[in-house]
Amino acid sequence: MPDFLIKNAESILTMDDDRRVLGAADIRVQDGVIVEIGHDLPRSEVGPDAAPETVLNAAGAVVTPGLVNTHHHLFQNLTRAVPGGQDALLFGWLQTLYPIWTRMGPEHMQVSTQLGLAELALSGCALTSDHLYLFPNGARLDDTIHAAADVGLRFQPTRGAMSIGESAGGLPPDRLVEREADILNDMIRVVDAFHDPQEGSMCRVGLAPCSPFSVSRGLMRDTAVLARDKGVMLHTHLAENDEDVAYSLSQFGCRPGQYAEDLGWTGDDVWHAHCVKLDGQEIDLFARTRTGVAHCPCSNCRLGSGIAPVRQMRDAGVKVGLGVDGSASNDMANLWDEARQALLLQRVHNGADAMSAYEALELATRGGADVLGRPECGRIAVGKRADIAIWDVSGLASSGSWDPAALVLAGPRQVRDLIVEGRRVVADGQVTTLDMAQLIARHRSLTGALARGD
Repeated sequence: MPDFLIKNAESILTMDDDRRVLGAADIRVQDGVIVEIGHDLPRSEVGPDAAPETVLNAAGAVVTPGLVNTHHHLFQNLTRAVPGGQDALLFGWLQTLYPIWTRMGPEHMQVSTQLGLAELALSGCALTSDHLYLFPNGARLDDTIHAAADVGLRFQPTRGAMSIGESAGGLPPDRLVEREADILNDMIRVVDAFHDPQEGSMCRVGLAPCSPFSVSRGLMRDTAVLARDKGVMLHTHLAENDEDVAYSLSQFGCRPGQYAEDLGWTGDDVWHAHCVKLDGQEIDLFARTRTGVAHCPCSNCRLGSGIAPVRQMRDAGVKVGLGVDGSASNDMANLWDEARQALLLQRVHNGADAMSAYEALELATRGGADVLGRPECGRIAVGKRADIAIWDVSGLASSGSWDPAALVLAGPRQVRDLIVEGRRVVADGQVTTLDMAQLIARHRSLTGALARGD
């Protein structure tokens, strides 16, 4: 693993505990860890047999922590902009796509994971979760984990599940659901095989039954017990739109927050996706229990789900990070777009002073890291992991900006360099770990076959 000295950054947005912004500063990285931050740092002395420190010139660039994505469905980038689902609400959108997803298999999971992670990397993302909740035709969570290892992003896959099909009153078709005993057994298998709880881990596995309308209360309760026994995190969708809340009221006689609390789905080891329709009592519950939220503003807009009460959540002390959600409901996976959309939505709903560019960046960095239980990530500080994004602000996108550090307002949407655990995953705007032309060609081929019904 090479050591780095990042020199001459125009600005470093540390997102450390003091939220410092440093001008004309340098960062030293050794063995995947930030070891020094300062001005005019010299190159390290090295012995005759040691590799020299790699110097990255960050003149004309702003440096941030690597961004953090708290919610994704990577498999969905094979079904972007599908006719019939483009203008539907959540339930109708799902019912359009479920039949297509039943034709997927292991290669679809592997290829979509690599392409989706490359897309995230180019947007400056260093750490991402993924929620895979269907396993047709022999697909397994393993397919995504092996694919992610090749890309080099820090990965937190979750073993999702659906157990209640249409015949039992659920939303998904019966051929996409699994027996609950099989689900729990496979959850144990993947945690035992792949979960690394150590600081700086490149793979942590979570458990993630899909949603209240696709699994039983029993599976939700049993999964919570299993996760605590194994020491892993819990994730699901909650209160995504009015249909979701209505389903909870009609089927369970309570709002989504009460549903979660009753089944053991609150706490520092839990994060819920969307939470667009949380009310004041539910926000207080999440703040009191340290339950996290993955805010997905672009997907929420695309599906017409509403504006999540992020300002109220943040003011109450709820942990909030950003998520791109799947590319079937967002169409792309760019964390900068999410940060900007989060800012704009809170302003249009609560006023122009409701969220600053720096707070939006905080959601995209340390906020997401805290939601995922990774305090060693999402900030630039001595002793933290070397997940670092370098943004070229010398070009058209930032020209004329009086505050180059306000990247969310005026800045590039593609990273120049991305370092993850001290490894340069993106260099000069190009992914270094994959043959992108070959990957895109295979991805297009698989997409074409799905569209033809092959």
